[in-house]
Amino acid sequence: MNRKPLFALKNTRAALSATAFAAALSWALPAHANLVITPIFDASITGDTNAAAIEAVINSAASFYDNTFSNPVNISIKFQEGGGLGASNSWVFKARYQNYINRLIAHSSGDATDTTALANLPHGATNPVTGGGFVNVRAANLRAMGATLSTPDGLDGTITVNTHLTDVGSPGTTGQYGLLDVVEHEIDEVLGLGSDVGGTNFFSDPAAEDLFRYDAAGNRTFAPHACGSEPAAYFSLDGSTRLAQFHNCSDGADYGDWASDPLPAGVAPQVQDAYGTPGSHPALSRSSPEVIALDALGYNLVPEPGSLALVLGAVAALGAARRVRRPD
Repeated sequence: MNRKPLFALKNTRAALSATAFAAALSWALPAHANLVITPIFDASITGDTNAAAIEAVINSAASFYDNTFSNPVNISIKFQEGGGLGASNSWVFKARYQNYINRLIAHSSGDATDTTALANLPHGATNPVTGGGFVNVRAANLRAMGATLSTPDGLDGTITVNTHLTDVGSPGTTGQYGLLDVVEHEIDEVLGLGSDVGGTNFFSDPAAEDLFRYDAAGNRTFAPHACGSEPAAYFSLDGSTRLAQFHNCSDGADYGDWASDPLPAGVAPQVQDAYGTPGSHPALSRSSPEVIALDALGYNLVPEPGSLALVLGAVAALGAARRVRRPD
C-alpha cells in the first residue's frame, strides 16, 4: 500500500502525578477572548534553507484553530524537525473524572456536539470506560476549560515533523506527504486527542477521547487487540452515530487515530489517519470528526457568521423591545 505511519515516535506523553496535578492546577479564566496557538520554532526549523515556507505552513495550521475555537487560552507548542513523519510530545495530567465532567458541563457551549456528548456521559465520580475515578487529560485541554497550570518546560507540547518527506519541506524533500495535514494531526493531539488503550501504570486510566470510543454494538471499548482480526471501534458521541472509525490494533500506531491501513470502504484520507496516504492532502474543517472530537472534549466553536448575525439580531430586537416598553 506504500503507506507510512504518521508517527514513528508515536505521541510520547509526559505524565504528571495526581499530587503534582493538585499542586500545579487551579481554575481561572485567562484574560484574552479567543484561542491562540503560539508556535515556537526550534533552530532545526529556523536554520532550514526553506524555513520561511515551512514556518508559513505551521502558522497557517495554527490559524485554523485560532479562528475555529473561542476558548480564551494561549497554547504554546514547540516545533522541530526530526525523523519519522510526525510526532507529538504532550504533558498529561491525571484528573478526577468528577472534576473533568464538571468542567465539561460548566464550559459547554450548548451546541449539538456538547449536548449529545454530555447526555451520554455519567455526571458522577467514576468514568464510564473503566469504572475508575480518573481520566488522563492533556495540559492544553485542561487550560482550554479554565485551568491555570504549569508544566516543567512551560510548553503544552512539542511537535516533530520530517520536512524531508513533506510537500513543503527541506531542499530535496520527497514531497510525498502534506505538511499542513501532518502539522494539524499533531496539533490535534497536543490539544487533547489520543488514546490510552493498552496503557499501564499512569496510563491505565482512559484518555479523554477514550470516553467516546465504542464497539460495533454501541458499547464503550478499551481493550487492546492484535492486528489481523481486531474488531472495529468507532468515535461516537452517543454509541450510535459513528463519526469515524478508530485504529484498533497494537502495531505501534495510536489507538486514538483513525483506521487507515487500509482505509475503510468509502472513506477518503483524513487528518487524523494513523497512516498517511502519499499524495493526499486532507485538511480540517468545522465539520471534520477531529474538530467534533475537540468540541466534545471542551473546546468551543467560534459562532459562524450567520449564527452570530442571528444572535446579534436577537439582542438588537430585544433592546428595541425594551425601549418601546419603557414608561414615558
